[in-house]
Amino acid sequence: MATTSDIRNGLCIRHNNDIFKIIEFLHVKPGKGPAFVRTKLRSLSTGKILENTFSAGHKLDDVRVETHKFQFLYHDGEFYHFMNQEDYTQIRLLEAALDTPELMKEGEVVTVIINTEDNMPLSVEMPANVILEVTATEPGVKGNTATNATKPATVETGATVNVPLFINEGDKIKIETEKGTYKERVKE
Repeated sequence: MATTSDIRNGLCIRHNNDIFKIIEFLHVKPGKGPAFVRTKLRSLSTGKILENTFSAGHKLDDVRVETHKFQFLYHDGEFYHFMNQEDYTQIRLLEAALDTPELMKEGEVVTVIINTEDNMPLSVEMPANVILEVTATEPGVKGNTATNATKPATVETGATVNVPLFINEGDKIKIETEKGTYKERVKE
């Protein structure tokens, strides 16, 4: 059993007959009244986000998890297939278990969180950044840069990301996976 003082990003807890992963939290100590913790939880079975407030000292049923490195192999329409980097076993997961499947290309190494009680995979954590090639974008118009102007670009996985006007087709860009936003252009 854990308490609200143990709350951190990535902690997996059992709540309302489901397993949730804490993706955001804030300890609040108002001037009047008791302290509490405001959290954002992601259901590991459905992918839905739930906002919940726990009073200070509230007992939480934490779930023991292990993390393993898996390589993304392919997507067959319904399932995403992964291979364990250590023993080469393969697993398949539904899209709900993935944070940003649209930014994942074949061969990408991700971290899979596995429940130690039943060895079932719970969720997939992407690396902080991925490098993808731009496959389609409009050419930038010269002189159109009075502000931080952006344009949509399609990357090799099919995702659309807003990029600065100087990015062209064939450029490799670094994308922050948590927000799905452009970070920088990558030189080879």
